[in-house]
Amino acid sequence: MRKSIFARLNNWIIFVLMTIVVLTIVIASTILINFLRKEEIKRVDILVNALKFQQEMKDPNLEVQALLLQIYSSNSTIPVILLDEKDGIIEHKNLPKDVENDPEKIVVLAKNMGKSYTPIEIEIVKGNKQTVYYDNSPLLNNLRYSPYILGFFILCYFLFTFWFFRTIKKTDEGYLWAGLAKETAHQIGTPLSSMIGWMEIMKLDDPDSEGVHEIEKDIERLRTISERFSKIGSVPELNDTDFNKTIQENYDYLKTRISRKINFGLHLPDHRISVPHNRILMSWVIENLVKNAVDAMKGEGSISMSVSERNKSIVVEVQDTGSGMTKQQAGNAFKPGYSTKKRGWGLGLSLARRVIQEYHNGDIRIAHTEVGKGTTFRITIRKG
Repeated sequence: MRKSIFARLNNWIIFVLMTIVVLTIVIASTILINFLRKEEIKRVDILVNALKFQQEMKDPNLEVQALLLQIYSSNSTIPVILLDEKDGIIEHKNLPKDVENDPEKIVVLAKNMGKSYTPIEIEIVKGNKQTVYYDNSPLLNNLRYSPYILGFFILCYFLFTFWFFRTIKKTDEGYLWAGLAKETAHQIGTPLSSMIGWMEIMKLDDPDSEGVHEIEKDIERLRTISERFSKIGSVPELNDTDFNKTIQENYDYLKTRISRKINFGLHLPDHRISVPHNRILMSWVIENLVKNAVDAMKGEGSISMSVSERNKSIVVEVQDTGSGMTKQQAGNAFKPGYSTKKRGWGLGLSLARRVIQEYHNGDIRIAHTEVGKGTTFRITIRKG
C-alpha cells in the first residue's frame, strides 16, 4: 500500500511539473516573439531616422557620416528596401540571394513587405518622397511556426492530463478493492477463530469422525481464503517454486467440490516445472477461472486445465464448454465491477489479473471464446 501511495504522489509531481513546463513554454514564447518584433520595429525606426537625417544635412562631417554608416551597417538581419516615387530602387539590404540581383523581384518583394508592415515615407524635398519597406528577420519568420509548436505541446499536455486522471481513477479503484479485500479478510478471521475453537471441542468427543475431518478441511480452506484477501494491496513473497504441485493440489481440491456432471481434467508435464510464485494467490487465480467456467456451463459440461512450457514461459490454460462470451463481454471481463451474473461483484477476474500481472509479472487473457461453444483463459508466466 505504501508503494502505491508513493506511486500516486509521483504521478501528481509529474502532472504539476508538466503543467509548469507547458505554461512556461507558452508564456516565454509569447514574450520572446513580442519582444523581438518590437525590437526590430525600433531598429527600423532608427534606420529611417538616420536616413532622414542624412537627407536633411547638406554637408555632414566625417563623424556624422561614420555614425550613419554604423547605424546602417548594424542591421544585419532585417530585410529593408528603399524605393523612390517611381518604384526605382535606391537601396536594399538583407534580401534573399535569389532576389537581391533582380530589380523586378526586389520591387515585387517590397510590395509584399508593405502588406505585412506599413511602409515608412521619407520626404527629401517638398514633393519628392522615398519609401522604406521592411519585413521580419529570418529569426522572427522562423518563430512564426511557434504557434504550431505550442499547439503540439498543448495537445501533448491535454493527452497527458487525460492519461493522468485516468491513471488516478484506476489507482483509486485499486485502493478500493484492496481495502475491501483486507476488510473481508479481517471479517472472516473473527468467526474463523471461533470455529477453530469449537472444532477442538468436537475432537475431544470423537476425533476420528468423518464430519470432523471434513469441517477441518473447510476451516483450512477459509483460512487460505482469508490469507488470500489479506495479501491484496501488499507485495507477496514468491517463495514457492514447484508449480506442478500448486496446480495439482488446487485441482484435487476443486474436483471434489464441483458437480459430478462436469468432466474435469488436468494435463501436467511429466517433468517438474520450477517457477517462483505464491502458492496461495496462484491457487486463487485458478479457482476463479474454474468457478467462472462452472458458472458458464450451468453445472454441466467439460473443463480442461493444462500446463505447458513455451520458450522461457509457463502457460496455463483453462478451457470450458460453456456459453462463451460476446466480443463486448470479453473486452470487459477483467474490469473491476463487471459481471454477467446477477449475484456477482465482478471482482474475481479483476483480482486474478492483478495477481498475475503485478505480483508474478505475467499475463492473463481470454485466448479464445465463442458464444455457445466455450472459452479458453490463458495465463503466461516467465520462468525467471
